Amino acid sequence: MSKNSLEQRLAELEMRLAFQDELINTLSDQVARQEMDIRELWDAKKMLHKQLKDISPSNIRREDEETPPPHY
Repeated sequence: MSKNSLEQRLAELEMRLAFQDELINTLSDQVARQEMDIRELWDAKKMLHKQLKDISPSNIRREDEETPPPHY
């Protein structure tokens, strides 16, 4: 291999490495944003669930509150 060929390959590898570093940082930022979005959505879901429960309590009793059927 000639010196020129090695330098060209090294330059190409350096460019690929720089591109990959940038891509990894971009993906890492995206994952962090998505994690925050998921947490916000989870909190909103919990709040909506609580509001729905407060507005219309369930008519179904818990198992320990139910009277046993007559055949017991």
